[in-house]
Amino acid sequence: MEDWWYRNIVEPGKQPLLFALLAFVLTFAITRCVTRMIRAGKGPFHDVSAGGHHVHHVVPGVVLMLVGGFGGVATGGHGWAAGVLAVIFGIGAGLVLDEFALILYMQDVYWSERGRQSVEIVLITSALGGMLLLGFLPLGVDGLSPDDRDNRGGLIGTLLLHFVCALICLVKGKPKLAVFGVLIPLIAIFGALRLARPDSPWARRVYRRFPRLAARADRRARRHDRRWAKPNRKLQDWLGGTPTGEREGT
Repeated sequence: MEDWWYRNIVEPGKQPLLFALLAFVLTFAITRCVTRMIRAGKGPFHDVSAGGHHVHHVVPGVVLMLVGGFGGVATGGHGWAAGVLAVIFGIGAGLVLDEFALILYMQDVYWSERGRQSVEIVLITSALGGMLLLGFLPLGVDGLSPDDRDNRGGLIGTLLLHFVCALICLVKGKPKLAVFGVLIPLIAIFGALRLARPDSPWARRVYRRFPRLAARADRRARRHDRRWAKPNRKLQDWLGGTPTGEREGT
């Protein structure tokens, strides 16, 4: 076990990343437990106010991210201080992304339908952190042979292809595939070849000249949403709590 830990975590310099990821996930989980208890009126916890204004936990989160981020850069990612600063950064990131929807909409939508986006971005960030920890590198560089890396033209061409595929996924209304496709190029290529979402910029500009293609894209999107919408909502409700309107039955 010690040999595996040193070979896969310590030697590649991934220990701070592991600490940051664990701190991020634990902070999000603890924060959601506390906020749900406050919402239900249980336990000793309560909202924090200063000068009559509610202080959202995104505020200390930003401070902790700055301390951990700048401190980590200053230490160069080495020594015990790098691990401590990685934990601080992870805690701050967990607090900030737990209120991602507040930043996005500039409104307190924590318990609303739009607040689900905070849970979604936390899941994506956790998955990306785990993939980086396992050794995935952006744009599939980890999948290239030494000869491919020595061939500058081939390397640039491969990177451009992967980047373009990820960009097409984004324009086709598939941001998740675009994000994960940056680390796993096959995902980006798959998403780029598939039909676009009917409400995406790609569909509005391209499919309007091809009614049959637009109809196929619409049918596929409806079928996909029917299959996955309910499980996704159950997962988000379990992790982040049910939105106020649904909980009250309104």
